[in-house]
Amino acid sequence: MSAKWEKQGENTGKLTFEISQEKIKEGLNVAFDRVKKDLNVPGFRKGKVPRQIFNRMYGEEALYQEALNVLLQDAYSDAVEETNIKPVGQPNVDVESLEKGQPWVLTAEVSVEPEVELGDYKGLEVTPHSTRVLVSDVDAKLEELRQQQAELVLKEDEAAQNGDTVVIDFEGKVDGVAFDGGKAENHSLELGSNSFIPGFEDQLVGHKTGEEVAVTVTFPEDYQAEDLQNKEAVFDVKIHEIKSKQLPELDDDFAKDVDEEVDTLEELKAKIKDEIKEQKVTDAKAKIQDEAIDIAVENAKIGKIPAEMIEEDVHRQIDQYMAGMQQQGIDAKMYYKITGTSEEDLHKQFEKDSEKRVKTNLVLEAIVAKESIEISEAEIEKEVKNLAGQYGMEESVVRSALSDDMLKHDIAVRKVVEEIADSAKQTREKKETDEK
Repeated sequence: MSAKWEKQGENTGKLTFEISQEKIKEGLNVAFDRVKKDLNVPGFRKGKVPRQIFNRMYGEEALYQEALNVLLQDAYSDAVEETNIKPVGQPNVDVESLEKGQPWVLTAEVSVEPEVELGDYKGLEVTPHSTRVLVSDVDAKLEELRQQQAELVLKEDEAAQNGDTVVIDFEGKVDGVAFDGGKAENHSLELGSNSFIPGFEDQLVGHKTGEEVAVTVTFPEDYQAEDLQNKEAVFDVKIHEIKSKQLPELDDDFAKDVDEEVDTLEELKAKIKDEIKEQKVTDAKAKIQDEAIDIAVENAKIGKIPAEMIEEDVHRQIDQYMAGMQQQGIDAKMYYKITGTSEEDLHKQFEKDSEKRVKTNLVLEAIVAKESIEISEAEIEKEVKNLAGQYGMEESVVRSALSDDMLKHDIAVRKVVEEIADSAKQTREKKETDEK
């Protein structure tokens, strides 16, 4: 097939392509098989009219539009491959010629990916990220474990303090009128947890079991219930119980209680240190990777991003996000109701960083092409096995859903990302903004 690409704008152009007579004949045959099913021709059973009779009665040209529908997608894809362009969005196709006995000629107005001129992407200077584990890191984790193992002990005649848990009844009113969601009985609330409206918990500190307290608060301006935003409310609160936390001693028994694999507190500390070290190494690698890729993108020269690429990215992000919600049993309608948002709000949310994501993908694709990365069959098999395990699917299902080309592409991009990060040098001076 003959195809020609003529660039007309920065990211637009005209693709001219032909459909050969051989392909046209195939398309006409398929088109005839489709339309003859509904034909009622005197002297023939429905769907049994011969092709010669059809052509004599209606003319072969009557099949052209249906045949074009059959052939167009493959013809366009072949032309794209032949001209080596990378379209984005949907083409605007026009028919130039459907002359009988000649190849059909079509044109398509196409938006394409912008050109990318790579800059440096190896050996980049990035900000140092320490993976050293401090004693305070281990102590903080131990304290967290102590809090998790704490027991609540009833306070008989003592005032409530921050950190105590109170069991309360409450009813809130605005201008003397109760509102939805403002009432509960025997509700457990940890003072100082900031889980209630700002100021609510503070006003219970210093009170004892059995007391009734009038708590006055003002709803925040961003409160989820719009009708309550910025409004003052008075809660009538009855304190039934006050419980304080009793923390366990940091000893060998505590260590064995929180981790059956250790026998002493020192063993627990050593294990915690190893776990924190592993997490810090993982976090540091992720930060180095992100920073190095950002610098590689900054070093590249990228043409103007077509609007179609931004839209495709945003809708892809929304689809992935909603698929995650669906796995949790939350459909789109429920999500928007729970969050008080709309599809437009979600679109705006993902649109903020869309251009950055698109540019990053373009640069990574350009590096993959430049490096000519080869992917082995063993790597593909490993990828299939990992994906099957990750999503709880049979390997055969993954294989049927993803082609080798798709799998090779994803592996190649990941290799490029790792190479950029691994070659980076942690020698860049920290800026003031980096430390905040």
